[in-house]
Amino acid sequence: MFNCPYAPYYSSLYREHPNYSYMRVFHASPNSPAIDVYIDDKIAIHNLPYRGFSVYLRTAPGNYNIKVFPTGQREKPVVDTNINIKGKSILTLAAIGTLPNISLLPVLEPTFTRKPGEAYVRFSQLSPNSPNLNVALPVTGNIFTNVAYTKTTDYIPIKAGIHTFNITSSENDERVLHVPNIRLMPNKIYTIYTIGLLAQNPPLQVLIPLDGNSYIKT
Repeated sequence: MFNCPYAPYYSSLYREHPNYSYMRVFHASPNSPAIDVYIDDKIAIHNLPYRGFSVYLRTAPGNYNIKVFPTGQREKPVVDTNINIKGKSILTLAAIGTLPNISLLPVLEPTFTRKPGEAYVRFSQLSPNSPNLNVALPVTGNIFTNVAYTKTTDYIPIKAGIHTFNITSSENDERVLHVPNIRLMPNKIYTIYTIGLLAQNPPLQVLIPLDGNSYIKT
């Protein structure tokens, strides 16, 4: 007989509800091992590595306790917090900071009316030792400016196609990352995340996932 260890969690998670929300977890803590995530003391995500995104989990609105452990452990969580999930929302919970000071940062993914054929991007600065950062295109210049740690900009439209992004320090305009050949698809929505450590290991880098508001209907 097949036994699913997540069954108690998912049976309650998928109960009928007209206002379902969707959330995923993003492991953005640069010096932390792979993690297990428990929601109301039931395992929801197992062995999520640094830089990894979980699938979106469908949840009923309400209050939830979330604990994060190094994979395989059940004592002394590195995060133990309560969050409120509002109905019909989409969000990414980013595990940020460095051990022992890790926290979960909700990054909402709002739905909005899109111009057909355009891509949309925003910028989220999750590198704990970086200064405020700008994001620039080679020809048009800055599209996001002076974004502090833990802050996320609004979405902006951008022509679909292949783009190069330069990440620069807001203090002196020094380029800290060059990100070439990024394909942005029409009618899709993305977040540009900076993670890692400036001038340390693991190094500063960019991840540009497709956001759930591109395709999830709430």
